[in-house]
Amino acid sequence: MKKLCFFALFLTIIYIVKPNDIIIDSDMTFEEATKGTKAPKEILDSLCIIDVEYYSFDNKLHKGQLVLNIAAKDDIIEAFKIAKKIHFPINKVIPIIKYNWSDDESMEQNNSSAFNYRFVAGTKRLSNHATGRAVDINPFQNPVIYSNGRISPKGAKYDISKKGTFSSDNEIVIFLKSRGWRWGGEWTSLKDNHHFDLP
Repeated sequence: MKKLCFFALFLTIIYIVKPNDIIIDSDMTFEEATKGTKAPKEILDSLCIIDVEYYSFDNKLHKGQLVLNIAAKDDIIEAFKIAKKIHFPINKVIPIIKYNWSDDESMEQNNSSAFNYRFVAGTKRLSNHATGRAVDINPFQNPVIYSNGRISPKGAKYDISKKGTFSSDNEIVIFLKSRGWRWGGEWTSLKDNHHFDLP
């Protein structure tokens, strides 16, 4: 009887911790995640793809992926560990090729992403996303707020009382700033609340 009880306990423990309990949001190879980009070879050679785990708004554990600069990898891995520890919800994390390299579509789907070889909106200047040195997280909870009051993505609202929203005292913000990252929520010309970049 004792042996049977021990075996049942063993099976219960396996079930609790089995990796299949993680919901897979993204499972791409590097080649799949960068297919079709116009980025030159020297930029592609500086990039990597990482797996990250996070709790989404369904309170379940998910696995997603980011393509980013190798120099940014360790900081972002640690930032996601902090998010997981404090149960800071992140909607989903899928390389932006899923949205045909459209930043607007990715934001509208509340997707978090990093590398995207593109210009800063409304300019001919390459974004830090073009080199994988910028990350956008939860754009719907942390929208861009322009000086004229316009908000992007459309329909989003910035309310620091809501889960998944960044503020100056958020542990992720504090950590990334301590590692030399800039948070767009502190910019003066506009507030890019979902944006972090490494100069």
